[in-house]
Amino acid sequence: MILRILHGLLFLSLSAVALAEDRVFDVHVHIWEGDRSVKEYLGQVASAGRQVTGFGGIHMAVLGKLEHTRAKNDDLIALARRYPQLMPIASVHPYDGEAAFAELARLDGLGVKAIKLHPHTQKFDAADERVLAICRRAGELGLVVLMDNANVLPGDNQKLFNLALAAPKTHFVFTHMGALEFRFWNILPLARTAKGLLENNIHFDISATSVLAADSPLEEEFVWTMRNVGIDNLVLGSDFPQLSLEQAVDALERLPLTEEERRKIRWQNASRIFSLEDAAGSSKATAR
Repeated sequence: MILRILHGLLFLSLSAVALAEDRVFDVHVHIWEGDRSVKEYLGQVASAGRQVTGFGGIHMAVLGKLEHTRAKNDDLIALARRYPQLMPIASVHPYDGEAAFAELARLDGLGVKAIKLHPHTQKFDAADERVLAICRRAGELGLVVLMDNANVLPGDNQKLFNLALAAPKTHFVFTHMGALEFRFWNILPLARTAKGLLENNIHFDISATSVLAADSPLEEEFVWTMRNVGIDNLVLGSDFPQLSLEQAVDALERLPLTEEERRKIRWQNASRIFSLEDAAGSSKATAR
């Protein structure tokens, strides 16, 4: 009888460990069509035999369309109430002036943890002082800033690096980790040796780029870069609907990483950066 109890406890313990290791957070899910997009995403995940512990649902604001921006942000927040797995990643446009700052404050009051900015799609210059002002304010409010980093605009890496230097209290997640110009980010280990230059506020999602790099001639250098920027600074992303969570997880599994490194990227880092284990769902990210 005692052995049976011990075996049962061991099984429960191992099951808990397995569940913890299987947790996945997908930080990069575009919710273009509201509820329809969420259902399509979750259906795609289920049809692939996967489970997703949580995902970041992204909206991107359009310049000058203030009422539309607010309505779309509200839609995301409402969807998060219907789908507990969804973490709303709202948006403002940095060129919308005081209206953008007002919307940040409103989002903060509603418990939003992150915003998304996209220089190419939203048509702004990441080196513009208005962008810096918005990012600084987001950091003061405890909002994480996701910023596109696919290098489809000239100077993308350099501008984002300087933005992070100028807004040291803001935690950034640069999406795609520079895409095929990821080599630039090997500057970080050197930058960290300069006293007082850099805070630990630069993080990356590896969406899309990891799919390209896995089993490619770039794989070894990509993994080297991942370790140079710091495994603790990396999170998983799919970039749905362009790519799927299945592709993202499969690529991560094929990269020559340790299981501990994969576990951090799948869940643990996002949990820390976005305070995902806050049961109330209302505290801001502490990252750190």
